[in-house]
Amino acid sequence: MAPLRRQRNLKIVATLGPASESREMVKALFLAGADVFRLNMSHGSQEEIAKRHATIREVEEEVGRPICILADLQGPKLRCGVFKNGSEMLEEGASFRFDLDDVEGDETRVCLPHPEIFQALKPGSTLLVNDGKIRLKVTDCSENHATTEVLVGGEISNRKGVNVPDVVLPLAALSPKDISDLEFVCELGVDWLALSFVQRAADVQQARELAKGRAAILSKIEKPAAVDAYGEILRASDGIMVARGDLGVELPVTSLPPIQKRLIRSARSMGKPVIVATQMMESMIESPVPTRAEVADVAAAIYEGADAVMLSAESAAGSYPVEAVTTMDSVALSVESDDIYRQVIEASRTPHRESVADAITSAAREVAEATNIKAICCFTETGTTALLAARERPRVPIIALTPLAGTARRLSLSWGLHCVVTDVVGRFKEAVVNAARSARRDGFATESERIVIMAGVPFSTPGSTNILRVAVCNEKAIYEGWEED
Repeated sequence: MAPLRRQRNLKIVATLGPASESREMVKALFLAGADVFRLNMSHGSQEEIAKRHATIREVEEEVGRPICILADLQGPKLRCGVFKNGSEMLEEGASFRFDLDDVEGDETRVCLPHPEIFQALKPGSTLLVNDGKIRLKVTDCSENHATTEVLVGGEISNRKGVNVPDVVLPLAALSPKDISDLEFVCELGVDWLALSFVQRAADVQQARELAKGRAAILSKIEKPAAVDAYGEILRASDGIMVARGDLGVELPVTSLPPIQKRLIRSARSMGKPVIVATQMMESMIESPVPTRAEVADVAAAIYEGADAVMLSAESAAGSYPVEAVTTMDSVALSVESDDIYRQVIEASRTPHRESVADAITSAAREVAEATNIKAICCFTETGTTALLAARERPRVPIIALTPLAGTARRLSLSWGLHCVVTDVVGRFKEAVVNAARSARRDGFATESERIVIMAGVPFSTPGSTNILRVAVCNEKAIYEGWEED
């Protein structure tokens, strides 16, 4: 199969599940536009995850393009105990108690088997139950109980989730299950690890130490504490996911749009990929077409410059997974062809002139946009050069060439990067020739058209981007016009 070139810069993440785990469906999703496949460690055994991973790699070999795999760790889940009657109704103004007693609950109390929550609570703290449908205020607490007043009532039932939005809990982001899953998927060979329940940079560092360089670390921002500590979390992470589900539970929903914009803008400024996730095409779980509000939501993330948007249940368990990916692809194509999109992206670009590599990648964009250049080609081993090029959000395509399949796969998450696994090169002339071949083969340029090439010499030296050259995509012309170095 000929190499597949996307006609958009946005990347699409599709979660695999019962509705989409067959080889035929994975291939159909990729051809429809999925660039990254998410393995949700909250659902499915390690054996099932391994089968999905193997299927993706089989499809990757068949289509001849690098495919990125993201393993999303579950994180600690805070849930109440069980009730004698299965459920109870909590009335506004009533008193309700959480404690460590594992006796079945009733209308007055229930077990909350998480002593770390009681250690962190204070009078006035808020507890949210069942995705925020029930809101409680702590009136009295100790190390083994919390008495609350019901502010917003509703039905509470067995093992419902509990959120604590306004305190930093003394919980590690990695549960024993997560540590086991992390080692398992790193050995499988995933490209990214999504870390749930991040509250501080130390959570990211713990995951990085366990991963030992086998996968990049993506922090999910889903807690108010993570929003408050976002700067240090971003610096410690390789990428970010704006996970709006829990954020929408623990923060006023009206605060999410400006928070989303800030998180995306900061990640873009640092050249780190950012995914916008949760309920983007929720209605397409059961409907072949999205709502207008969902289309507007996806479009807003694209206008803000997000690297990727994500499908969860829509592709994992829905009735229309391929249609959901196709719809996202169509929205991206429509938005990116809009003149206002370019105006918004360029107005929100943050100038960087802190290093030679910054200056080279900025100059490559300026040269490409000021002249008739068809693509920016960057040679990279660690991915740094390609990420700097993507940070510039240029008007022309970016081809990221690397001898490492793992780097190509990981970079496939980032905005605008067309990733190519190429031969190892020892001289810049070889890099130029390889770039020209890739640009012609994948339909970016013809023999008479020009490209910009960036690389670091000596090769295999991380962060050494120091050369920029404009070349025509004709190997004979390249050799004839080359002065030997």
